[in-house]
Amino acid sequence: MAEALERLAPPPPQQPDFSAAEAFVWRADARVLSPIFEVNRIALDLLAGVDRARDLLFSNTERFARGLPANNALLWGARGMGKSSLVKAVHGALSGEGLLKLIEIHREDIESLPLLLAALRGKDYQFIVFCDDLSFDVGEASYKSLKSALEGGVEGRPANVLFYATSNRRHLLPRDMAENEQGSAIHPGETVEEKVSLSDRFGLWLGFHKCSQDEYLAMIAGYARRCGLDVAPETLRAEALEWSTTRGARSGRVAWQFIQDLAGRLGKRLDGHSCG
Repeated sequence: MAEALERLAPPPPQQPDFSAAEAFVWRADARVLSPIFEVNRIALDLLAGVDRARDLLFSNTERFARGLPANNALLWGARGMGKSSLVKAVHGALSGEGLLKLIEIHREDIESLPLLLAALRGKDYQFIVFCDDLSFDVGEASYKSLKSALEGGVEGRPANVLFYATSNRRHLLPRDMAENEQGSAIHPGETVEEKVSLSDRFGLWLGFHKCSQDEYLAMIAGYARRCGLDVAPETLRAEALEWSTTRGARSGRVAWQFIQDLAGRLGKRLDGHSCG
């Protein structure tokens, strides 16, 4: 009987050489961690307008990298304001000794999170498991797997793992999701509590809001200065404002897209996403 059950059980994840790279992507279908040898990120000091969030996340991650207690983090709010960029930049700033690894898990693979955590437990590294643009729609039950993996269960979350997520939703769920289910629930208050408690598994909440015009222009100026783009301040300001107007938004993402366009027009090559 035991042998039959063992044959039915899924094979354990393949163990990678964690010393080979500083970041990995979890491929749930193949149960492997694929190394990423060049992480797509910008330098931490290039992120403008998110000073408080930057300092809090850096401090939390630094403690974790040293083996001290730290919290799971939820970065939520406006699109394009640098939530995922901040996670990757903080990791890059603290990964110098090679012991802090970044593991990306895709939103559709969240149900496999317990398997991933089991594969990381007890390893001689500290792992940030990162899910970008995490949210759940009406009818999905995979959020229960996330709740259990983060704090529940007999084993609990491994001491060498933190979970960082970004989302446009503060509670990771549509605003009307709990309301839609109240009518069919015997105890509607318990339904709401169960769903809202998902975000309670994150001890650190960092909110990102739409930036002001001054903050947007400060981002542009910082990027231009760091990238060595020689443009008169008045021209830079006017073109940056026109760019944001055509996009109908001001954000860190819009600012970076403008800088890429400007650098291309000036014949200036950028070093990946880090401005040289």
